[in-house]
Amino acid sequence: MTFIVKNVDWGNEQHKLRKIREKVFVCQWRIPWEYEFDHHDSEAFHILVVDENDQEVATARITPQGEIGRIAVEPLYRESEIYQVLYSALIKIAEQLGLQDVLVHCELEGVEYYQQQGFRPVGSVFMDAGIPRQSMECSLTTFSLSRVELTH
Repeated sequence: MTFIVKNVDWGNEQHKLRKIREKVFVCQWRIPWEYEFDHHDSEAFHILVVDENDQEVATARITPQGEIGRIAVEPLYRESEIYQVLYSALIKIAEQLGLQDVLVHCELEGVEYYQQQGFRPVGSVFMDAGIPRQSMECSLTTFSLSRVELTH
């Protein structure tokens, strides 16, 4: 399957980004809408992934400080190489920003997955939108896309 990554501006493309994130986070995960869309959206760098038919299938963002988040993938594409495509694009943005490290806040069951990608836990477990999470940090020199699994 072929995917195309587009670097998009929140101001111009938020309707496309919101559509995917609302479906995944608000409808499927039951995250409150007002929590899902925050002040970081306007300052973050967003990517939109489309398939060979130009259908929007995934999105993610990275803040200027290097926090990766809001990774939303349409259900039919979650068993594909889409995560490698997403992380590759996000790491490229981080490198262009001159960042040394990236950070994610993952659910506790995702800690082992992120450790396999080169991330390490930072700080204590915390609650975020009613979900226990762990901050995980990774140096760009440590992160390896070859370790990104094809499922998430």
